Amino acid sequence: MEVKVQAHVAYQTRYHVVWIPKYRRKVLIEGVKEYLEKTIQTTVVDRYPDVYIIELNVQKDHVHALLEIPPKHSVSSVVGYIKGATSRTMRMHFEFLRWATALWADGFYVSTVGYDEKKIRDYIQYQEKQASGQALLASI
Repeated sequence: MEVKVQAHVAYQTRYHVVWIPKYRRKVLIEGVKEYLEKTIQTTVVDRYPDVYIIELNVQKDHVHALLEIPPKHSVSSVVGYIKGATSRTMRMHFEFLRWATALWADGFYVSTVGYDEKKIRDYIQYQEKQASGQALLASI
C-alpha cells in the first residue's frame, strides 16, 4: 500500500464500502451494471479528484467498492454523494428505474482496510521504545 501525501498529511486510508438497492431488489443486471460502473468512476473524479476507486464489483443486489479517501473528506460524504449522483443518473437513463423515488437503501457498510492488528500493535510498541531511547540501546 502506497503512502499518499498532501499538505500537512501523509496517509493510507482505504475503506471497503458496500451498499444495496432499496429493498435489495436485483436491479443491477447486465447493461445497468456496466453503466453504474462508468457512472461511479466519472462521478468520483468530477467531485472528488483525490479519491481513488481501487476496486469496484457490482452484483445484482449490492455494490462493493474499495476506496482510498484522504482524511480531509468524510467517508459518509463521499459515499452519500456517489449514491445520490448515481441514483439520479440511473433513474433518468433507465426506464424501468424511473418509478423508484430512491434507487439505494439508506445507509451503507464500511470497514477500514490496512495492516493487520498485530503489526500495528508492534509498531506502536516500537515507537514507544524509540521515543524513550530504548530502541537505540537494544540495537547496540
